[in-house]
Amino acid sequence: MLIVNAEIDGRGGRAVRVENGLVVAVGAGPGDNPRPGAAEDVIDARGGMLLPGLHDHHLHLLALAALASSVPAGPPAVRTAAELAAALRAGALRAAARPGGWIRAVGYHESVAGDLDRAALDAIVGDVPVRLQHRSGALWIVNSPALAALRAAGERDGPGAGGALPADGRLFRSDERLGRLLGLAGAGGGVELADLAVVGARLAGYGVTGLTDATATTGPAQVTTLGRALETGALPQRLLLTGPPGVDLAGATVSPGRLKLGPVKIVLDDGQPVDLDELAETVRAARRRSRRVAVHCVTRLQLALALAGFDAAGGALPGDRIEHAAVLPPDLLDAVVAAGLTIVTQPHFLAERGDAYLADVDPDDLPWLYRCAGPIAAGVPLAAGTDAPFGGDDPWASMRAAVHRAAPSGRVLGPAETLTAARALELYLGDPADPGGPPRRVVPGAPADLCLLAEPRRAVLADLDPGPAVLTMVDGTIVHHGR
Repeated sequence: MLIVNAEIDGRGGRAVRVENGLVVAVGAGPGDNPRPGAAEDVIDARGGMLLPGLHDHHLHLLALAALASSVPAGPPAVRTAAELAAALRAGALRAAARPGGWIRAVGYHESVAGDLDRAALDAIVGDVPVRLQHRSGALWIVNSPALAALRAAGERDGPGAGGALPADGRLFRSDERLGRLLGLAGAGGGVELADLAVVGARLAGYGVTGLTDATATTGPAQVTTLGRALETGALPQRLLLTGPPGVDLAGATVSPGRLKLGPVKIVLDDGQPVDLDELAETVRAARRRSRRVAVHCVTRLQLALALAGFDAAGGALPGDRIEHAAVLPPDLLDAVVAAGLTIVTQPHFLAERGDAYLADVDPDDLPWLYRCAGPIAAGVPLAAGTDAPFGGDDPWASMRAAVHRAAPSGRVLGPAETLTAARALELYLGDPADPGGPPRRVVPGAPADLCLLAEPRRAVLADLDPGPAVLTMVDGTIVHHGR
């Protein structure tokens, strides 16, 4: 394939030849462009910006795919207790039409109807099993029919396996157990390839050619499902998987160029006991498998514990990551710099949840939420991921948030942390194995993972809202064509 009349690195009139999945030639200007071969497809870029495909450095694919069959239970779709009740009752009507049907609701926040438990859900829907997920992803709440079904499934799985299910229906960090019990209960919960195909197509439309799935509980079943999605083309992107130290790719037959193992994911939660020796041993277990570590940190305490865990394990290594770094005061930023850690952040949470942060977050933490400019100035490699479905899945919206940092009300959080549009774009251009490192470029020898936009660079950077990509290519194959 030959792409002509493209703008690359701000210079127009370029041509790019793609062969065998690689960029093999880039014309330096109108007088130095490769000529089309006899059997070569020619794409006229019409002056549009051609850049490496975007890489989302942190999302959760199976949860994102399941979103299509889920009931929204939190802002912005649902903001009051009455709206929540209406949404769940509408979901109950659909679920009742399916044998063994469940309601899967997602995105709940306490601002809607307070701290829910089994009894509160029963008062809304008491005759159909309901499982409702908090928007943090850390908590599931089930009603009485759901709890009874899960208990029955647990008995079939072996009495006492995993401990007793809580009577209040609040299951904290129980995704793996809940998924296993749902399967035993015949309640669904599996993700179809068609669901992943919808996600893959939508992300390709944004120009996304690579994904890092940051799910901590990825196991053999998930590897098999995701590998199958890559093999069939349901997911056209390249994929980097995190997960526990023992996860491997034995269940996937897809090309190693499309599916790789990334860092070991560790989740820390306030209010849950942390054994520093166990944390350090998890880091060492990752090292024994030649893997780096990515630690979930959304509070000061979690970040301090992560830093202590790295110290106890002998120190951080290049490529070790802090996921989110949602609260990053100066003293902890200094420690992150000293440790040589990378940060993968989510600035769009300010645009999506900023007003809730202003109301709920400790005022001492507000200046340090989802920082961008400060870590970069201190020399920290900084990249971004959408955390979809726990945030919106559009990386361009994430870039805009890094530039403006405005809550829905318009109030700016941390004005000193804003980025230029060009720097915000680079948050999604780092190598998947080196997020926050030098941005990938369209140069000879680079993988032909490309995104062609309708407008030139200056127009794209003016508002970071380019609309659907004209063309998205992975490994030299077109996976999205916008026109």
